[in-house]
Amino acid sequence: MPDAQPDEATAGTTPRWLNRTVAGAGITSALGDFCYETTTVILPGFLAVLGVPAAALGLIEGAADAVASFTKMVSGYVADKLGHRKALVLVGYALTPIGQAFIALAAGWPLLLLGRLVSWFGKGLRGPLRDAIVIQAVSSETRGRAFGFHRAADTVGAVIGPLLGVAVLGWAQTLHWGDTASPFRLVLWLSVIPGALAVLAFLALVNDPQQSPNPGLRFFGALRELPARFKRYLGAVGLFGLGDFSHSLLILAATQLLTPSMGVVRAAQIAGLLYVGRNVVQVLASYPIGAWADRIGSLPLLVAGYMLGAATAVLAALAFWTGTASLPLLAAIFVIAGLYVAVQEALESTVTADMVASDTLAMSYGALGTVNGAAKFLSSAIVGMVWTGVSPVLGFGLAGAVMLGGAIALKRLAR
Repeated sequence: MPDAQPDEATAGTTPRWLNRTVAGAGITSALGDFCYETTTVILPGFLAVLGVPAAALGLIEGAADAVASFTKMVSGYVADKLGHRKALVLVGYALTPIGQAFIALAAGWPLLLLGRLVSWFGKGLRGPLRDAIVIQAVSSETRGRAFGFHRAADTVGAVIGPLLGVAVLGWAQTLHWGDTASPFRLVLWLSVIPGALAVLAFLALVNDPQQSPNPGLRFFGALRELPARFKRYLGAVGLFGLGDFSHSLLILAATQLLTPSMGVVRAAQIAGLLYVGRNVVQVLASYPIGAWADRIGSLPLLVAGYMLGAATAVLAALAFWTGTASLPLLAAIFVIAGLYVAVQEALESTVTADMVASDTLAMSYGALGTVNGAAKFLSSAIVGMVWTGVSPVLGFGLAGAVMLGGAIALKRLAR
């Protein structure tokens, strides 16, 4: 595979992994996550006060993941064919605050679904293209560190945004409102501001190091020509993704378990703080994981991360099976979730870059995102429906079993 192209500022020299493009993408992602992760952390409580059941949350999150995943495939193909990546990334970031506004206006699940679909369409549009820009701004020997830093910066926004969101939600409870949904709406409207700043940050700070068009690229032909080992890798990723439910369901689980003893608003705040703790773990773990992967290889660490994902689901089932709102158990679930997401988000992309050619990198990232998102759509929808129709124990237990199967398949590929 050809060497990655360096950032413009370092062309002709040994490229530094922390250059303007990597740093700019990290700042942009932090602002973007500030915007939409604030919604993620308060959405389950918002749905609770609106009377929307767990099955609807699973379907909303699953549908949003599915839209993002298929958008990733198309955007990656278009970018590889035309060579215009930065403009598409800017459009993707602009759609996130627009979706937030729809959610803030919602009085029921239809507008919530529309808002989440718009936001996640933007997320799917920008994701593989931004990752391709970052990967080609550094050398192949420093990809783990660059992606680890990027994911850590990304998650800083996912920590600060929800933390401030929970704080503002608590303050808003002291004001006089016409209904219990109004404090949630206030937080949603405020989250639009960092979403708009993300667009400006990417425009000003990020250089696209490679914009060579490939007009002869054909969609299905390019898919068929992807390396066989990469296709097997996508199979393992997809199997794991069939159990990798949206962590909004973890927040909802904590909210439901804590509500009998704390009330719904206080329970939503504690559940939101647990999710913030998950994101803090992800921030702290992302760069060390990336640096470790640069030394020993990304694939073995990704297997370990998938095992932690299965443990997260099993412990969530255990929390409902015991029937007790144990804060230590809930905290352990969110900590382990933070660790496995740090591994997954930092290393799935670096493994992909090791397996494919640079001229189809964005499309390969799109394929990765499509497999992940399609699988997560099924996972979130199934876990939510099994939770509502049978029990949360069975829903999370099935998810854990499938995630374990994905880890085993990936381990065989590593061998």
